[in-house]
Amino acid sequence: MIETAYGLNHAFTAPHRIATKVGSDILDNGGTAIEAMVAAAATIAVVYPHMNGIGGDGFWLIHKPGSSPISIAACGRAGSLATPTFYKNHGFNHIPARGPLAALTVPGTIDGWRLALEQSKQNFSLAELLAPAVALAKNGIAVTKNQSVTTCEKLNTLEDVHGFSNIFLSNGRVPQQGERMVQSALGNTLEAIGLYGTNFFYKGDIAETHACFLKDQGSPITLQDIQCQKAEVLKPLSIQTSSGKLFNLAPPTQGMSSLGILGIFDRLNVKQSESFEHIHGLIEATKRAFIIRNAKLGDPTHMEYPPEHYLTDQYLINEAAKIDFSTALSWPYEPKDGDTIWMGATDKGGISVSFIQSVFWEFGSGLTCPDTGVFFQNRGAGFSLDPGPNQLAPGKQPFHTLNPAMALLNDGRVLSYGTMGGEGQPQTQSALYTRYAQFGSSLQQAITMPRWLLGKTWGDATTTLKFEENFDEKIIKLMRGVGHEVELVPSFSSIMGHAGAVVRHKNGMVESANDPRSDGWAYASIISQVSHANLLTKSHGSQYRQVY
Repeated sequence: MIETAYGLNHAFTAPHRIATKVGSDILDNGGTAIEAMVAAAATIAVVYPHMNGIGGDGFWLIHKPGSSPISIAACGRAGSLATPTFYKNHGFNHIPARGPLAALTVPGTIDGWRLALEQSKQNFSLAELLAPAVALAKNGIAVTKNQSVTTCEKLNTLEDVHGFSNIFLSNGRVPQQGERMVQSALGNTLEAIGLYGTNFFYKGDIAETHACFLKDQGSPITLQDIQCQKAEVLKPLSIQTSSGKLFNLAPPTQGMSSLGILGIFDRLNVKQSESFEHIHGLIEATKRAFIIRNAKLGDPTHMEYPPEHYLTDQYLINEAAKIDFSTALSWPYEPKDGDTIWMGATDKGGISVSFIQSVFWEFGSGLTCPDTGVFFQNRGAGFSLDPGPNQLAPGKQPFHTLNPAMALLNDGRVLSYGTMGGEGQPQTQSALYTRYAQFGSSLQQAITMPRWLLGKTWGDATTTLKFEENFDEKIIKLMRGVGHEVELVPSFSSIMGHAGAVVRHKNGMVESANDPRSDGWAYASIISQVSHANLLTKSHGSQYRQVY
């Protein structure tokens, strides 16, 4: 049984143990939660490539003591050649999911690292923060079971995409768990970013290399598109519930949906955890929130109403009143895919971070530049070619499933939480939050307990209501009794997402928890600070390879 990690001063959690180790090393050596997250973000792009990469996007929630959280949206915009006509001229009535035409939005996450680091003092240079990722890419990583299985499952859609097989296959075959995978070109790219700054990715040699490569492959992204990419600091969305104030990202993310689910559920006044009312209530609240999302959400400059319109107290009360505890709402809808990592951190100074990084589908578009080792996201496949708030246009932001979450609880705790899982992200967030913050489960228990998923998500194509098979049989029977189309899936299935959470208490105590469905590790420390020089020696020497 995995237990919550308790400690003092700082904590970190990630869905890969090496990313947690890198982030916790930065914290142990006096770095901020933001610095730890940048180091871990670079690292996890190397060690968990099927789930994320530097050719994708990133979103941040950052809370400093005494101030309201801020959000950073580091999401790329559609290329200047990306129009519905462009795709129709290529014979498509929808945007393809793989290949050059799927690589139509500029990678945004690297500029998000820059903007995040500007939000607090910097104890480490960028080169120092990226050194672990550089070493891992050049020396090689051990392929996880998750990566091997995912590569095998998606191989038929990826093996013929330019550049993919040279890096992510081993002599033309799927690499097995524990096999060494070297990414020398990516290591050189990360090293250059560390030496010359994040702007080198957008305005330096890397940008020119990518622009030429993308043009040759037929992508609608131009050099000017790459040079114009900028992350933004934005005010996050928020709602007040009985247990605290919740924060999430504004559109084009589905943060509005995550807040909507919890806001609607809070107004149902459910009292018992793991009861029929708890589970059915959250599922029906999910349906209400997703109906709004599918009809209204898109690039914020093209929405009919601002997202706050759908999060007012009266709006949430009205939606809650539509939930029937005797009958499940029928559920035909368009599911959203997505592959992602979520990580959380808090530091001795009280800064808390909730962070998510993604390339959309597993391995994104698959299109991989051999000179840089960067593979490009396929987030733009979420655009529609038909008129509406999410219709493709140059410079437009696509719909994002990504939405890192944070809550300032009534007793002073700061909860940073999230998950990967596309369509499942808001659902897993609602399970984790209500179990921990509303009903008092331990942090680890709230993540480990059996979960459910309405509809399609990572690694699965069906749209049923899925329950892990170790769920309470009585609840399953009751759910079927009110009309839910229930499907059982194996316990601790990755389709339920890789969740995590970090909590900071007012007295400086910290908690950290990680999902047993992932390859991760949760860390909480009582160390106030160790030698900065020791970390630098380890980062640049042979000791590093021994640790990782």
